[in-house]
Amino acid sequence: MRAFSYERATDPAAAAARAAQVPGAKFIAGGTNLLDLMKLEIETPVHLIDVNGLGLDEITRTDDGGLRIGALVRNTDLAANDLVRRDYAVLTRALVAGASGQLRNKATTAGNLLQRTRCPYFYDTAQACNKRSPGTGCAALGKGAFSRQLGIVGTSDACIATHPSDMAVALRVLDAVVETVTPTGATRKIPLAEFYRLPGDTPDKETVLASGEIITAVALPPSIGGRQSYYKTRDRASYAFALVSVALIRQPDGTGRVALGGVGPVPWRRAEADAELPRGAQAVMARLLEGARPTEENAFKIPLAERTLAAMLAEE
Repeated sequence: MRAFSYERATDPAAAAARAAQVPGAKFIAGGTNLLDLMKLEIETPVHLIDVNGLGLDEITRTDDGGLRIGALVRNTDLAANDLVRRDYAVLTRALVAGASGQLRNKATTAGNLLQRTRCPYFYDTAQACNKRSPGTGCAALGKGAFSRQLGIVGTSDACIATHPSDMAVALRVLDAVVETVTPTGATRKIPLAEFYRLPGDTPDKETVLASGEIITAVALPPSIGGRQSYYKTRDRASYAFALVSVALIRQPDGTGRVALGGVGPVPWRRAEADAELPRGAQAVMARLLEGARPTEENAFKIPLAERTLAAMLAEE
């Protein structure tokens, strides 16, 4: 791990301004992903800004009957919250599926959204990776590459990494909005549907956040009710990352919403696929995975996604 300086922030706007002033600065809260990346010298911040003192650790009702989740709310507390369990059950289910209790006790809402891919080539500094080192190439697309866990939709010739967050998939199906403060003190509200970038030619640019911009909360609209579920298929039962995950909200009339994890660089959802839900899993996946570009190793994710959703629908 390379040497770095450190400070504790006490105000979101001041923290954002400080991060913008110091090239190479990073925010740190739980550190469950960042510290691992620093040890491997994948992330090499020269300055860390500890945001744990900002007081962004509450879950409150919004004026319209929705829910505001502070950026520093720990995953354990979010999953166990009575309002979340009652009105946004898909979120609780995704969080519990996402990591061990020890990690959930430290990991934060904002940190979960901003965690980096678990692509093995991103983590191996001896391999080419456009996300880690722009312009070096993508080893995952090379001959004989291991791509079983990687993306099939939303990918590009520069990157086929997947986004690792389970929580983000649930938030996507719930139409969450990310609230931020910029270095000038201005605030922004960014729909999660617009928060992440597709890789294109710049896979190192993963979100629309500006330099120094800090997440302060995630807002959920009023609950739409329905039967909410989250199912995650993985190579082992004990907290592995998803091969395919499905977040589903199903209404009594058969309508609803579907989002996928483990298949692309962002939590994957399409409104036109939601509209196909009354027709069944095959119709949904035909729209949701339209234009998929799987490798020979991960083409199985297409039928796996369909069968996972079909199993979930059969349970209702």
